Order: sequence, then C-alpha cells, then structure tokens
Amino acid sequence: MPVNTHAGDQRRPPFNAESARRLREALGMTPAHVAYGIAAAYGLRISPATVASWELGETSPTETELTALAGALWCAPGELLGAPGTLREYRLATGLAPDDLARRIGMDQSSYDALEAGGVWRGNDRQAAALAEVLDLPLPALVRFTGQESHLTEMLTSAATTRWQGYVRPVQKVVPLPKQQIQDALEDLFAEYHDIMAASLNWGNGGSSVESGRAGRAFLDRIVAEFWERVGLSG
Repeated sequence: MPVNTHAGDQRRPPFNAESARRLREALGMTPAHVAYGIAAAYGLRISPATVASWELGETSPTETELTALAGALWCAPGELLGAPGTLREYRLATGLAPDDLARRIGMDQSSYDALEAGGVWRGNDRQAAALAEVLDLPLPALVRFTGQESHLTEMLTSAATTRWQGYVRPVQKVVPLPKQQIQDALEDLFAEYHDIMAASLNWGNGGSSVESGRAGRAFLDRIVAEFWERVGLSG
C-alpha cells in the first residue's frame, strides 16, 4: 500500500476552513476581496462564492488554489492546512514546490515525484536526514515515508511476543532515540501483550485460546502506534 498518499482526490490537500475564514476576517477582507487578490496575483479566476464555499467546508481548494489563497491572505500555506498526513501535505505546509524540495534534499525530481506519488523510498541516510530537516518531520512520519515502518512493525511484534531484549539495538537503528527509552518501551510492550493474553484466558473462567489469540492479535495490529505512544511521540 502506498505510504505517502491518501485515497481520494490527490489534488486537494486537507483544508482548514475555519483558519481561512479567521485569517480573512483579521485582514478586514470579504470573499470578493480574496477572489480579486487571487485573480490579480495568480491569474486564477475564483468566484467570491467559491471562496465562501471553501470557508464553509462545502468544497476545498486544489493545491494550486491553496497556494494562491495563502498569498491573498498573506499567510504560509501551512496555516490553511489541516494536520498533514502524507509527504505531499508536509511539503505543501512549507510552501515548497516539488523541484525545490528535491534539490534541497539532493534527490533528482523524478525520484522525488515517484516517492510523493506513493513509490518506494530509495534515498540514502543523508537524504532522509535532509528530508526530515526541510519538512520538519516528526520521527513517526519520517519512518513511514522512508519505508521503514513495515520493518519496525516486524521487530516490535517479535519483541512483544518473544524476547524483547534482543531488539533494543535493531529498533534503535530505525528509531534513533536514547537506548533506555527504547528499552523501556519494548519491555512495556512485552509485559502488556502477555498480560492481555493471560487476562483473556481468565475472563470469568470462560476464556479460550481463540479469545486469547483474538485479543493478542488486536494488540499486535496496533503495535507501532503503541510503541510511539510509549516513547512519547504521535504516530
């Protein structure tokens, strides 16, 4: 499954309608003023009704329209976005064009474009570090965008179900956090998984291996999110 895209219209980023309305009102502008500013500066013919529709959350601007709207409202594109989830959305929040970002991380644009479209990360560690710095990526997002989340999932699953001690260093290679922090998280995941398995077997003396397995699988299905929570990061 692509890790850098959402299903749906890829040309329409998540839009913060309330922020757009608040910024416009703070400038003393009407939707007609905004529409005029977009047309004058960017050559885009947007009606005042469309601007009002964006602010009501009935429709949302495309990437090009979002950039123009930010210009008309004298703000950064990121101020008009909802919480970014994809690589493209993090880029939009910075106001960078794809070619600008590719150049700043030392990657050819075709490779970057493929990545943003949901392709596989083929960059090196230096490029990953640059990507994180330029886009101000939280660690969970960096791990996801550089294609390491599936490997992390496998290691965390094994750590929770077998001997967690052997996975501290391997996990730390993917997640560069202090060793003690990772150790505490893995030990906690191991303890909680086995507590869940034991508890589900003892529910009202009517537990079964099927119930135990179901509860255990549910925990393992969210193992990465559980890990990020334990190290104090949002996944």
